[in-house]
Amino acid sequence: MQEEIFGPILPVLEFDKLDDALASLRDRPTPLALYLFSADRVTQDRVLQATRSGGVCLNDTILHIVGKDLPFGGLGESGLGAYHGQASFDCFTHLRSVLRRSFAFDSNFATRRHVSACWA
Repeated sequence: MQEEIFGPILPVLEFDKLDDALASLRDRPTPLALYLFSADRVTQDRVLQATRSGGVCLNDTILHIVGKDLPFGGLGESGLGAYHGQASFDCFTHLRSVLRRSFAFDSNFATRRHVSACWA
């Protein structure tokens, strides 16, 4: 468990207290995915609020990558960006802001919109 695992091995760690599990997660690099098996909604919400990860599956594994409209990707050492559908387009393109003004004096510049955006 020193480096990221891409399968077919799924480590299972057991903890007696949720606080111990959350402390262990905070001491490690941000994972690509977090899998939690719990029917308790309060526990699910607590884990989601107390952790960071590329993706999350609650009561399942791997399926967070199949949703074509859900972004998939990592944080930090697990990678950057998000892929799938619109997230792929946003990740691999650049939205460039453009400010265009004429040379004519414009006394109302602060109240007018002269800004647009285009994909570059």
